[in-house]
Amino acid sequence: MQLYERDKVLEDCLSVFARHGYTNTSTGMLAEAAGISKALIFHHFSSKKKLYFSLLEHCFDKIQAGLRLEAVLEQDDFFAALDQFSRFKFDYFRKFPDAYHLVYEAFYSAPDELKEEIEQKYGQVIASKNQVWEKLFAKVPLRRGVDRKQAFELIMIMLEHFEKKFLSDVIDIDDVDEEYVRDFFDQMNTFCSMLRHGIE
Repeated sequence: MQLYERDKVLEDCLSVFARHGYTNTSTGMLAEAAGISKALIFHHFSSKKKLYFSLLEHCFDKIQAGLRLEAVLEQDDFFAALDQFSRFKFDYFRKFPDAYHLVYEAFYSAPDELKEEIEQKYGQVIASKNQVWEKLFAKVPLRRGVDRKQAFELIMIMLEHFEKKFLSDVIDIDDVDEEYVRDFFDQMNTFCSMLRHGIE
């Protein structure tokens, strides 16, 4: 398969995986979307799983380059950095929703049959991403008696909640207007403020 044809097949298949998830996507659906036979899918990618991992690697590299997580360390304020980086991610999702959906599923709700391989391939990268945030969080002064690791974990749980909320709210990225964006970040920053200042 010539390179441009391979890239087109990958793009066509990406939208199917993003819409239906790995488990609910069949080889027939992929072949139909790409306009080629199931036999050609198997010939060029060996299996649905290999095609999925080809797409995942492509999307992950693209997102990493686009978001530049290392820029977080240029910030002094952990919570300001969270807000800024979340807005970067939001804008990226609006530009490349299928890539974002695919990577999110792989890292946060991967099917059991893929979990081990995803962990082997990307576990270290995910851990290093958290280390970047932990390094910045180390600058946050905490109240006496607050465990730093537990506080950090609580913030990560809150962020994951908002990612899930966003992905469940937004069926079609074209439906996202400025009012939704404003309300979404107002809510997220209210949660951050409660975590930062306490609720009692």
